Amino acid sequence: MTKELNASPHRRYNPLTDSWVLVSPHRAQRPWQGQVEKLPADTRPAHDPNCYLCAGNVRANGAQTPDYEDVFVFDNDFAALLPPLPSGEAKGDLGPLFIARPERGIARVICFSPRHDLTMAQMETVDIRKVVDAWVDEYRTLGAESFINYVQIFENKGAIMGCSNPHPHGQIWAQESVPDEPMKKQIAQLKYWETNKSSLLADYIKEELVLTERILFENEHFVSLVPFWAVWPFEAMIVPKRHLPRITDMTDDERNGLADAYRRLTALYDRLFDTSFPYSSGIHQAPTDGEAHQEWHFHFVFYPPLLRSATVKKFMVGYEMLANPQRDITPEKAAEMLRDLLET
Repeated sequence: MTKELNASPHRRYNPLTDSWVLVSPHRAQRPWQGQVEKLPADTRPAHDPNCYLCAGNVRANGAQTPDYEDVFVFDNDFAALLPPLPSGEAKGDLGPLFIARPERGIARVICFSPRHDLTMAQMETVDIRKVVDAWVDEYRTLGAESFINYVQIFENKGAIMGCSNPHPHGQIWAQESVPDEPMKKQIAQLKYWETNKSSLLADYIKEELVLTERILFENEHFVSLVPFWAVWPFEAMIVPKRHLPRITDMTDDERNGLADAYRRLTALYDRLFDTSFPYSSGIHQAPTDGEAHQEWHFHFVFYPPLLRSATVKKFMVGYEMLANPQRDITPEKAAEMLRDLLET
């Protein structure tokens, strides 16, 4: 079956989001005469006096960044969400097709390191563990707010992913409603849990570990793989082997395992095209609405845009915007290319 899938167009189903992706492996050979990106110069200093996120500098709004030594979290100076808004629908007699609701929330920035010239791929595992601890603390603290029902932790890396500052950092947006993508996974995992009395992702990774062709690596507590339904060319996931609804459920050893997996995967990305690999990554996990959510199995997703080199990017346009996500290189081939780099 894998041989057939690697040769002809087909659709693959994503049970986490109840969606499909069109795979067209024969198109991977087509010549490329489209957009070619310029590689940014990677000559950043360890400390940039003009960087808002470097220790001791003044930020854009005039606030002083402290002389932090490892991880630093602060409220976003230009937050997309604000807490002191009333709940309910916006007022106005516009009819049922024009509905708007205020959205309360809190947006924070997390600096991974005071070093301006590092990325997660270049950090030591012990330092990434401090980032993991900060993620856990923020999820717990923000989720405890009565009006917060979902906490989205994410990282945008690279200028072509819209990252406005090269200093190693991520963001945390906590809000009143559950956003669309986590809600899709909420519905799918709950349906699977009620039908099978088990975790969708726990069952999925058990099958993947038997098949092995999409597995990148594993440690004692986590599996990294290219999912069967991947949309982006080198999309990947990090999934805990144990059924864990949220990151606060991790043991101390599991936190170390997550730090190790994050470092290894991002380092693999950098080796693929010998460049500081751009991506958007984030955690999908249980809402913070006070429910147990045993159906949830938390996981990290990585969506890197590079297609066939450091300068050729995958664009979501045309058919992808109007009809369905589509990819050329198969998930199995992408996993093979990344896995071959483990020896280096």
